Amino acid sequence: MATCKGCGARIVWIATPGGKSMPCDAQQVFYKAKKGAKGKIVTPNGEVVSAEVTHDLGTATGFGYVPHWATCPAASSFKK
Repeated sequence: MATCKGCGARIVWIATPGGKSMPCDAQQVFYKAKKGAKGKIVTPNGEVVSAEVTHDLGTATGFGYVPHWATCPAASSFKK
């Protein structure tokens, strides 16, 4: 497993359908898809979904990973 060079957190790299790799937090989360939601989730097949993280498995529409740029305290030090 990889670690973030900015904060040292464990991350996983998920390949997007466009062929790029996106760093994501290593912990999988359940999400509820919500069009226009501020939060983003990267699915295991690399699709980015507008969603809210949920702990209610009854309402979850899938599972995936939170993009690491959303949680990394050093995110602003990387190129966009």
